[in-house]
Amino acid sequence: MTKQKIKSIKIKEPYLSIIKVIGVILCILLGLLIFYLKQINDLTKIGYSKEASKNILFSFHKDDVLQIGENKTLNAAFESTDFKEKYMDNYTKINYVNHEHLIKNINKLIKIGYSNNEINIILTHGNDTSVTNFTKKEKVKYLEMFYTVDYAKLDNYDRYLNYENETAEDEELVVMLVNLEMDKEDYQDSILVDKFSMDMLVNKHHYLDKDFEPDNLVKIDKKYASESDLKCNKEALNAFIEMSKACESAGLGIVINSAYRSYEDQVDISNLYLNSYGQAYVDKFVAKPGYSEHQTGLAFDIGSRSVNVFANSKEYEWMLENAYKYGFIFRFAKKYEDITGFRSEPWHYRYVGKKAAKIIHDDDMTLEEYFVKYLDK
Repeated sequence: MTKQKIKSIKIKEPYLSIIKVIGVILCILLGLLIFYLKQINDLTKIGYSKEASKNILFSFHKDDVLQIGENKTLNAAFESTDFKEKYMDNYTKINYVNHEHLIKNINKLIKIGYSNNEINIILTHGNDTSVTNFTKKEKVKYLEMFYTVDYAKLDNYDRYLNYENETAEDEELVVMLVNLEMDKEDYQDSILVDKFSMDMLVNKHHYLDKDFEPDNLVKIDKKYASESDLKCNKEALNAFIEMSKACESAGLGIVINSAYRSYEDQVDISNLYLNSYGQAYVDKFVAKPGYSEHQTGLAFDIGSRSVNVFANSKEYEWMLENAYKYGFIFRFAKKYEDITGFRSEPWHYRYVGKKAAKIIHDDDMTLEEYFVKYLDK
């Protein structure tokens, strides 16, 4: 067998030098990459995004940010193209809200002259659109006068101020009434309610169109009604039946005298009272078609089986104490006529569900107040 000599490959000196240089460069780059990733990791592990962390590093603010710690608004600022270094301290003191133009609007509000605390108030009471619109105003006075109220709306500032000047009411009541549209004329510029729900609000400023019909409309058994053709929402009826049985166990008896009324039914009722008593009576005591709670199928006019005048009956007293346990509220109390917009009707009860009814009962409030505080977001 012939032995072959294997020649070793020799790399010429110039090429060897180049390879060494490339190796050194790669080592340096690898080291820089490891260093960079560690710096990013230091920031991401305390809550900053990778994008924000990158911008923090390249703006040489890592040590400052590490000292500040996690801060969602600062994170949003470093993510944003609207970041301004001179406002960095402000960002750390302003509460984060999930608005598309958060940093841009904060910058504008600072420039207008609002304090960090005032900016927090503004952001808390508005959405992205309303805050953006608010930045177009000159600096407003009396900001805290209205916005110490949790449910005050940023969009309504001018209306709050005008209504307060007109009525001299306290700020919380002003916010409540304006949010309910009660700074406007009855039945004017009203809000359409097009979705059925157990806690829906229908009054002189929130209306239903003529085609609205409640969900699960069922006929009421004659056992529980004074007429044979009455209808209502099924859930409300089941709750009434439960309540009626409890009332009967107490030796009393309640009956439904009126329940669901269509838009056309309310037209007929309005015309009947118009012909009998005149326009002034109708304007004061009869809801216009579309503005009656009876169209929701959740409102009942309740009577006593033993006394003609419900307000003079033991059933009336029992209902005041117990109706909320079954999801019903006394809808139009005399002391709240200025809020409900309707005269007192001792017989008128509204089904809202047990959870809402308990809150309304325990806090001694109207459905309007419940709507403003819990639903109108």
